[in-house]
Amino acid sequence: MNEKQRLEAQQVESTNSSDKKSAKDYSQYFETVLQAPSLKDAKKRGKEEVKYHSDFQISEQFRNMGDGRKFYIRTYGCQMNEHDTEVMAGIFMALGYEITSTVEDANVILLNTCAIRENAENKVFGELGHLKTLKKERPDLLIGVCGCMSQEESVVNKILKTYQQVDMVFGTHNIHRLPNILHEAYMSKETVIEVWSKEGDVIENLPKVRRGNIKGWVNIMYGCDKFCTYCIVPYTRGKERSRRPEDVIQEVRQLAAQGYQEITLLGQNVNAYGKDFEDIQYGLGELMQEIRKIDIPRVRFMTSHPRDFDDRLIEVLASGGNLMNHIHLPVQSGSTEVLKIMARKYTREQYLELVAKIKAAIPDVSFTTDIIVGYPNETEEQFEETMSLYREVGFETAYTFIYSPREGTPAAKMEDNVPMEVKKERLQRLNSLVNEMSAAAMKKYEGQIVEVLVEGESKYNPEVLAGYTSKSKLVNFKAPKTAIGKIVKVRITETKTWSLNGEMVEELVEVN
Repeated sequence: MNEKQRLEAQQVESTNSSDKKSAKDYSQYFETVLQAPSLKDAKKRGKEEVKYHSDFQISEQFRNMGDGRKFYIRTYGCQMNEHDTEVMAGIFMALGYEITSTVEDANVILLNTCAIRENAENKVFGELGHLKTLKKERPDLLIGVCGCMSQEESVVNKILKTYQQVDMVFGTHNIHRLPNILHEAYMSKETVIEVWSKEGDVIENLPKVRRGNIKGWVNIMYGCDKFCTYCIVPYTRGKERSRRPEDVIQEVRQLAAQGYQEITLLGQNVNAYGKDFEDIQYGLGELMQEIRKIDIPRVRFMTSHPRDFDDRLIEVLASGGNLMNHIHLPVQSGSTEVLKIMARKYTREQYLELVAKIKAAIPDVSFTTDIIVGYPNETEEQFEETMSLYREVGFETAYTFIYSPREGTPAAKMEDNVPMEVKKERLQRLNSLVNEMSAAAMKKYEGQIVEVLVEGESKYNPEVLAGYTSKSKLVNFKAPKTAIGKIVKVRITETKTWSLNGEMVEELVEVN
């Protein structure tokens, strides 16, 4: 974008904002914007009203942009990123692009990135290095970096300095502007950067191309206001803002009508849903109560924060039905002192009280969690508190991580004073416990008949089908391919540390 274009865009925005006859002002969303990320701005949480935009549409000038062109998106990180990829794929298709599964014949390549772990960022930079050769061979190829990494100044600066093959960088709040960003990238000789550091609105009616027709992701809220000291997400995903219940319920009903067998409600802090509503008192418990009435066999949600897991939600989950009895409840540490440094805002005792309350209401519930080892100042005694809490809760599995600082977070300014060899040793001990307790949990299934939602062929043997139980246990078994997409009964014949083997007994539910 040249200076003349930038000034014209500013004039248009100024004109729109002063036009009192205009019923709606969407200039912030649909006029040209050039903005680099700022973690300082991203930390500010204003009290601006959350605005809902439900009339998203592709501008006529972009309608045939993708004719004869193909796109490829590589996704890193969490389910939220997977869902963002579905939206971007939907926009690409609406522009006339075709999807491709290889970078070799793609005209546009997007890397949808994750900023949670340093290793995830290194993978992206490595992939950009590989794509440099492809760009030299095909100068008309567009390469883009989007997602959470794009919201970090250090990442954008590194891309501009080291990876000139990148044509566009855009953030998590700018997905709906993909047509404009692509247009700019085709026209510009320089890297197009569009990253809004602070966002408080919700864009509805975005097109989606979902992966498969068995399990679906449904975003119910965006952002996070918790600001745990180790976490970059509140900076990259913005303030907490919930979708309206009627929009969520309509989307779930549509998925049910299309024959989906399972939906997962998504949010960075999913059980904070509704806390930002000012006109109604409505939380995740109320939303789940409505969704449990919809004719869809399985409903899940993730990821929860212990601070927002309230009694109403527990009450609704205890009613069962299509609400699954598996809860992922990240604890991060079993030490109250470490939790305080992490700014998790609960103690070990409060976490255990919450678990006990949930177990009392849902006796057959299973818990999984996230744990970080080697946090700044973590002592051996504090690590042992994590080990003892793991046993006391009876977690059936966990995602475990060695602490690594993320630039821009408060923890990055702390002295990383736990030696790496100590971190690795603690992780090894924790993982041994995780493996031991996972194997014990699996052992209980031997000889039992369980209900399995069949997702497809096993990754390792096309003669074997694979699916998951209500508690998210992987089951492998031989059955006709016609069982794919159905919930079937399987008798467990063998248990392993991370999976179960069995034989199909009967089919239960068919895809509509």
